[in-house]
Amino acid sequence: MTTCPCDPTKEFKQCCGPYLDGSKPPPTAEALMRSRYSAYTRRDYPYILRTCHSSTRPAEEGFDDQTEIGWTGLEILATEGGGVEDAQGVVEFVARFENSGRVFTHHEKSRFVREEGQWCYVDGDMVVPEPVRSVKVGRNEPCPCGSGKKYKKCCAVKAQVDSL
Repeated sequence: MTTCPCDPTKEFKQCCGPYLDGSKPPPTAEALMRSRYSAYTRRDYPYILRTCHSSTRPAEEGFDDQTEIGWTGLEILATEGGGVEDAQGVVEFVARFENSGRVFTHHEKSRFVREEGQWCYVDGDMVVPEPVRSVKVGRNEPCPCGSGKKYKKCCAVKAQVDSL
């Protein structure tokens, strides 16, 4: 059994295979998103181009990526619309990949529309996480843990003990 790249619990022939070989169209925006991920893992660039909306489809020449990317997983975080009766939808996902020994994530909110009865990828916005901020707490300020004690009498003592 060959597992599907979009969901390792499913068989490719029963999941994305029929979409990639053209025997049936993806019924939802999420199914198209999953099949496009599978196409990227298999370097099936004609499928990726074929499923782009006509207004945003890149030129065919030079589209295939020669970078050695190893796709390692897909997680669908949310969907808005994109059902079998809808005309448009949004799929938020995280795709994980490796390149040159480093691990990366691609977090995107993708927009899809139906064009001539078929779901098409229009475009997407990268989701960038908020930067981690460190706030220095003064010794006499209330402890950020919410205990009601001053920091110096609460977590500052714990931090000193932990550093020993």
